[in-house]
Formats: sequence, C-alpha cells, structure tokens
Amino acid sequence: MNHILFFGLGFSARALARRLAERGWAVSATSRSASGAEAIEARGYRGLVFDGSAPLPQQAFDGVTHVVNSAPPGDDGDPVLRQHATDFAARAKQFQWVAYLSTTGVYGDHAGGLVTEETPLTPNTERGHKRLMAENQWLELWRDHGLPVMIFRLAGIYGPGRSQLLSLRDGTAKRVIKPGQIFSRIHVEDIANTLDASIAHPHPGRAYNVCDDEACPPQDVVEYGARLLGLPVPPDVPFEEATLSPMAKSFYADSKRVSNERIVKELGLRLSYPTYREGLAAIAKELGQ
Repeated sequence: MNHILFFGLGFSARALARRLAERGWAVSATSRSASGAEAIEARGYRGLVFDGSAPLPQQAFDGVTHVVNSAPPGDDGDPVLRQHATDFAARAKQFQWVAYLSTTGVYGDHAGGLVTEETPLTPNTERGHKRLMAENQWLELWRDHGLPVMIFRLAGIYGPGRSQLLSLRDGTAKRVIKPGQIFSRIHVEDIANTLDASIAHPHPGRAYNVCDDEACPPQDVVEYGARLLGLPVPPDVPFEEATLSPMAKSFYADSKRVSNERIVKELGLRLSYPTYREGLAAIAKELGQ
C-alpha cells in the first residue's frame, strides 16, 4: 500500500491528502501540538506530534513510501532534517517520492521580469533565504544518498476559505498600489494536481515552479473579485500608506512573472484554474454568488 507522510498538514497538504486518501492511500501527518494531532486523527489519518525539537519515533517511518514536507524552516534550515537527515539518508531506498514545498521567493526580485527554474536563486528576504537553505539541504540528500527529492516552488496560494473574496465580503479588502508590482498565483487544487502528476512521473533532483498562467498586479484580483460579488471596488491605497502584516510586506519585496512551462510540459499538467479569474469564479460559486 502507498503510504504518505506529511510534515505539516496545512492548506496545501490537506488538498493532496484528501485525494490520496480517497484512492486508498494510508496518510500520516504531523502537527506541532497534541491537539493538532488529534484533529488529524479526526480526519481519519494517523496523527503525530512533531515540533522540530525532538525526533519522531522510528516506527513513524515504517511503511512510508512518499513524503511531503511543508514545515517552515528556521535559522539553521529545515527542522525535519535537523532531526531526521540521518534517517532519510539511511532509508533513502525506502521512499519512492519526496517533495519539499518551497516558495518562488527564492528567486528574489526581478522587477516584473520572467523567471524559470534555471534563473539564478538570489532571494532578497529572510524567508526566501531560509527556504533556499532548506532546498539545498534536501537536494544534498538526493546527491549524496539518492533520496528521490523534488522541489516545488509555490507562488501565492489561494483557494476556498483563503481568497480575496473573503476580505471583500467582510469589508477589509484593499487595492494596494505599488507601481510595477506583479505576482504569480496558484489555486490550492492545482498545487495538488502538480504534486499528483509528479508522483506519477517522478524526476528526482528536479525543481518545479508551481503557478498559474497569468501573473498580474494584486489590485486587479481585488477588482475582479469585487465585480464577481457585486460589491463596490475598494479604493486605491498607496503601498507606502498601507497597513500590511510582515508576511504581506515580504510579498511586495519581490516583483516577477513566474514561468510554469516545466510543470505543463514535463508533468503533462492541465491546470484546473489557469488564471485567477477561473479560480475566483469557482470560489464565488461555492459561496453562492
């Protein structure tokens, strides 16, 4: 039986876990707390507690064939490898496919220019530097021990329960204007589509950009969402005057158009939501709009 272990069962991981469980896969996943592990168990999966401060018991890896790691890295890199690098090296032949979920932030700022997987990695944020460090740690296990690692660099993630439509409905949405700023995005189900396609066609050592077909200024998404919901378009707010979380500000530190050509050509992927328009329209329909 295929058995997948998720380090962290967040928004993206849940989308893949759900479809694999429906196909009869065994699913294990970690949480940083006992209550989180209980919530994982309530979904019908095996729940494990892992917060990076102590290793999982060895039996947690027994029978595992596939791994997805979305745990955020620390100052010293990946917390999973801090505890289990030796285990992954020793058990390398056990695994068929290992995915590390990274970010397109590892490319840094390209002033709206196009980036591919061959673009030099020059992150300009702390988050991007940490993700690049973790990428290199995982790829070292592939080079030195044959662990079948693949890197997935995710663009801005949205989906049901996590989109501009919610902030528009509660009146908190803003059209933040930073001239020249463009982002790439990806619907959560297309993240699962990409990972699923890679499971079927693994290429160890490979990196993949995971994004849709159309990068655009963030204010365009807000305006489109408002029109979908029949709500007034929020007023423009200059970036310098906007109140943003540190995470949101970090996104505005980079402006680039990300290429998804590799996932389309190499993995044969057909995106369910090729642009934010299809993605937001589907979410609006679920909301009864």
